[in-house]
Amino acid sequence: MSYTTKSEKKTRNMTESENYSMEDFNRVPKIDTHAHVITEGKTMIEEARAKNFKLMVMAVDVVPDYPPLEEQIRFLVKHHREDPDILAFTTAFTLEDWDDPEWSDKVIEKMKKDFENGSLGIKIWKNIGMDKIDKNGVYITLEDPKFDTVFQFIKDRNKVLLSHAGEPKNCWLPLMEMTVNSDRDYFSKNPKFHMYNHPELPSYEDQMTARDNMLKKNMELTFIGAHLATLEWSVDRIATFLDNFPNASVDLAERICHLQVQSEINRTKVRDFIIKYQDRILYGTDFQQLEGVAPAELKAYMNKTWMNDWKYFNTDVMMTVPQLNSEFQGLKLPKIVVDKIYRLNAEKIFPNAWD
Repeated sequence: MSYTTKSEKKTRNMTESENYSMEDFNRVPKIDTHAHVITEGKTMIEEARAKNFKLMVMAVDVVPDYPPLEEQIRFLVKHHREDPDILAFTTAFTLEDWDDPEWSDKVIEKMKKDFENGSLGIKIWKNIGMDKIDKNGVYITLEDPKFDTVFQFIKDRNKVLLSHAGEPKNCWLPLMEMTVNSDRDYFSKNPKFHMYNHPELPSYEDQMTARDNMLKKNMELTFIGAHLATLEWSVDRIATFLDNFPNASVDLAERICHLQVQSEINRTKVRDFIIKYQDRILYGTDFQQLEGVAPAELKAYMNKTWMNDWKYFNTDVMMTVPQLNSEFQGLKLPKIVVDKIYRLNAEKIFPNAWD
């Protein structure tokens, strides 16, 4: 499938020579739209400031790996008030007491308080669809009617819904058939979420269908599909998703390596896809700063990731990354495309977020 029209090719050719270099990294303003600061520590904030980044930091209903939501939100409100030029944030809600008939009303009251404290949206996690069940033993999914008033409230308040729905398609494969090392490493350490071992649970397509059915009921909702909307394995599928849901965007957090896998097969196709959908793609990393993290180690990891990503999008050199076992070529995208992915699209979705 080709994603580039004749007029778009003309525009692309006109700007083809205007590319950023590796030396431009520090001076270009950038936004990482998917990060987690689960501590009062400021290592990530300090490093973002030093490297001309702003951050969208998310609370998420991950228990027990993360502290309770109340504590996460306390951290985020504090950081936002102390560093509003660098850190903006989104909140989350818990599925606790799901079977309570007043669950939706209680969640809306909680969101109202978080929005008043500066939250710009709500992040929902893969536990919806993959983990949590109701009193009848049925898996809770995003298309459940109990979410309708919650999502309507988010839309009415002009906030953003961010969704980590399901897992990479690799999750339903044996470890040795997975396409990237990072998935192989994660699912070997988190067998609970390795769906290849749990064929009795909802399938990959079940997850995607539930998410899409929810969006069909909420077409006007501003939506970000985290992790390339969990369609990371196919730019064709991501394109169809974006075509079907015009108010949706996708972020790149922890899924750039999946584009790189596809680049090995057909670099032009991946490049044309990004240029075609340049207004709908957001840069993100999924960096996490938890209590007790070694500052030097975190900074080294952040910079290695940032520079590998910058090289992939801005140069055409042959390169390697830890997630892949073979070389691939950078995409050398035009400056305007890079600016949109790294900053302008986020500023459009979250206006005045980093004032």
